[in-house]
Amino acid sequence: MPRVTRREIVSLALPAAASALLNNAFRVIDQWAAGGLGTDAQAAIGSCTFVLIALYGVHTVISAGAGPLIGRATGARDLPLLRRAYGNAITGALIAGLVVAIIGGLGAGPLVRLIGLEGDPAELATTFLAWLCLLGVPMALNPTLDAVFVGLGRTRAMMVLQVLAAVLNALLNPLLIFEMGLGVRGAALATVTARTMSAIVGLWLLQREIKPQIKNFWPDVSLLRMLRIGFPACWTTIAYAGVYWALLAVAISPLGPAVNAALGIGFSALEGMAWPMYLGVSLAVASVVSRRLGAGEPDEARRALRLATPLVTGLGAGVTLAFWLSARPICAVFTRDPDVLEEAVRYAWILGFSQVFVAWEALAEGVLGGAGDTRTIFRWSVPWNLLRVPLGWAIAIPLGFGPAGIWWVINATSVVKSLGKATAALRGVWVKTVV
Repeated sequence: MPRVTRREIVSLALPAAASALLNNAFRVIDQWAAGGLGTDAQAAIGSCTFVLIALYGVHTVISAGAGPLIGRATGARDLPLLRRAYGNAITGALIAGLVVAIIGGLGAGPLVRLIGLEGDPAELATTFLAWLCLLGVPMALNPTLDAVFVGLGRTRAMMVLQVLAAVLNALLNPLLIFEMGLGVRGAALATVTARTMSAIVGLWLLQREIKPQIKNFWPDVSLLRMLRIGFPACWTTIAYAGVYWALLAVAISPLGPAVNAALGIGFSALEGMAWPMYLGVSLAVASVVSRRLGAGEPDEARRALRLATPLVTGLGAGVTLAFWLSARPICAVFTRDPDVLEEAVRYAWILGFSQVFVAWEALAEGVLGGAGDTRTIFRWSVPWNLLRVPLGWAIAIPLGFGPAGIWWVINATSVVKSLGKATAALRGVWVKTVV
């Protein structure tokens, strides 16, 4: 194989970043479409964000393990392993979808009560979550299909599927919500339909390329290998969502609705635009690393890290400037409340200090995740994320620093996580990871 080049990384990163932006757009589209149903419906759908992120963690049990295994099989040109890994990944993804249907569908009511909703917003959120999860087993394939395309080095195909899903979602939302009178049920059904159609097209494309046989879908040791890699990633995602869930309950919501709204704007609008750019480079590097390790070329895998570092550093610096210089006009699009606007701008200004570190963290996760070393990601993510809850509460409320104290805690823990993961990536022990 030819040497890894920066051009190769960029050509993989741009479609991957676009895919991540389009995936994030689902929340924005649903929120926008639900605006015509009133404040209660918007609050219901918005409040489900961190519940859905936690449930997404269940899908990563398969997708986080499928990517490295598919990539290694691709790099080694081991077609039998590729077919087994792909077939097992699809079977595992459907099983994960059933688990999410049970937890999120049948358990929608208790989950909504846990996030503190009451009255009409609680009823609407329960309906939205139940419909999304009970009908959404087929769309459980999407995260795994994305991981397969990344492992194959085909991020453009992943982007095309995301474009298809986003366009369908945007078209179906008004039709199902208003024309057919389904309300929040329509928002859930639009998402399920759009992602299911995207999954069908993805399965068709991969069937033509990989040509798996029926026996490849029967669980074997390949599924166990994916689970071993995927479980740390699963718990990392669930813990991340749970931390914000807890922060909202003990520190953010007690400071007033303006602070709560500011977090929503900062998390969805500001970080929702920045993180996909970092993630694009992260996925590109993960793709290169997994395939080069499969080909027995660890030096080329290390080279990918060196070539990508200036890219993410420049992205992080650019986002920092955008947060500092453009936060007010961006946030003003999402609110007319002066208190919410001021707090959202302060969130952006403070979080701007850590953006280069967040970019480095994403790159390190791409290297480690591509190699299948998800345990290192877990060790540097979960403890520091969990620490945000007691520290954020203590600094914001007893010590009286208010919401700014919470934002600085998020900053500080991001820096520590970034440095820990970056050090692990630079040490290079990940090249010896067995998947």
